[in-house]
Amino acid sequence: MSQSTYERAQRIQFEADANYDIDTLSVRAGQSRTAEGEHSDAIFATSSFVFSSAREAAARFGGDEAGNIYSRFTNPTVEAFEQRIAALEGGERAVATSSGMAAILNLGLALLTHGDHVVCSRSVFGSTVSLFTKYLSRAGISTTFVDPTDLEAWEAAVTPSTRLFFMETPSNPLAELTDIEAVAAIAHRHDALLTVDNCFLTPALQRPLSLGADIVMHSATKYLDGQGRCVGGVLVGRSAEMEEVFGLIRTGGACMSPFNAWVFLKGLETLPLRMRAQSESALAIATWLQQQPGIRKVYYSGLPDHPQYALACKQQSAFGGVLSFEVEGERDEAWRFIDATRMVSITGNLGDVKTTITHPATTTHGRMSAEEREAAGIREGLIRFSVGLESIDDLKADLQRGLDALRA
Repeated sequence: MSQSTYERAQRIQFEADANYDIDTLSVRAGQSRTAEGEHSDAIFATSSFVFSSAREAAARFGGDEAGNIYSRFTNPTVEAFEQRIAALEGGERAVATSSGMAAILNLGLALLTHGDHVVCSRSVFGSTVSLFTKYLSRAGISTTFVDPTDLEAWEAAVTPSTRLFFMETPSNPLAELTDIEAVAAIAHRHDALLTVDNCFLTPALQRPLSLGADIVMHSATKYLDGQGRCVGGVLVGRSAEMEEVFGLIRTGGACMSPFNAWVFLKGLETLPLRMRAQSESALAIATWLQQQPGIRKVYYSGLPDHPQYALACKQQSAFGGVLSFEVEGERDEAWRFIDATRMVSITGNLGDVKTTITHPATTTHGRMSAEEREAAGIREGLIRFSVGLESIDDLKADLQRGLDALRA
């Protein structure tokens, strides 16, 4: 590579701290070109890095000199993904993990200790409930679950040992919203941190840190990837808390692979476009479903009759691509509806450009007890629908097959 080409590659490096729009950040933030001058992000598929001398190796391992050491905790491709998602969320630093659940686990283990208490929305992903109740509890960390919409319940659940608040908004799968700004104020009054699972909306549609949250987490597997290719997670927040999480990742090893990070970088490039398109389609589908016989109720925060529609308009720029609906009947009717579809994918994943459908009570929330599901509103007739990028007319035609099966 000529010196002039190298100098140009270095000169046009993206300035992530400039006042760029999210559409630009999603494409440009975090990239640091090598001397080769590559236009696309590079994949550093290596487990370790070579040092110029024993002295340099000692300085790197000892923390006296910045630079790559070992891909469990220093890899340029992973760091590029971390920098891009941090820029999108407006956080100081991000730490990538092997999965979304690994992100929550490492958050708990890094920032909490024996005797600490968590206040958590009752309307969260089933595995999140299991993690808090079955596994973090073994480390002496207790959790109280509250109605996500009841601010008095959040306040009342606080104890002298409360250190963390945790929520999903909108919730999975019932699209219940929590007032991020109000709960952040409660948490901070009690010297606790607020973490928001922003998986359903992503920074393209909601930025919890700007509303007072301290930490944002993602299952990058979902919308950040967007095509159902890889599993990963990430936490975004202030450098102080993220350094604690990074230390645990370095030691515990629940790290993201360079290849997965590269896939997520490619996904982020189209994130705002996808989120806007999928939100538009989801609103059209939700509105249509409300008018169909056999549908008991539709759950989507973009519907004007949603009890928290005003809050959704306040803290979101759109309503996301996931909706849920209850059919008339119970499990048998819900399964009959799902099995009658032909185009959409029957899978527990969401956030894909391919529309997916699932029965939460027996899949994503199946490990919860019947009592926990009932408290969370996960009924047997409930179906979750993650809208992709297919034709709206084709999606309606496929859902019509399910409606016909109910009548049959």
